[in-house]
Amino acid sequence: MHDELVDHLTRSTPLGRGEALRVIQDVLAYFGDTTEVYVRRRHRELQAQGLVNAEIFEQIAADLGHRAVAPPDLTLRQLRRIVYG
Repeated sequence: MHDELVDHLTRSTPLGRGEALRVIQDVLAYFGDTTEVYVRRRHRELQAQGLVNAEIFEQIAADLGHRAVAPPDLTLRQLRRIVYG
């Protein structure tokens, strides 16, 4: 499905076709998360690192602007509602 990109990766890296395709699929899946799924996952990751919610939600708000397709700006309250309902 992504033959041109697979070809590029196999030419520019030591990856074989199968490996290149898996990398592409992993990247697309990672960036394919909805905003809600991403926020919940990132919250769990940052919590596991020992950060407190005030730091976590600030970091998530900053991270969202760097997603492949950035969602609209969300307030810290909106982010909390995604995580806690």
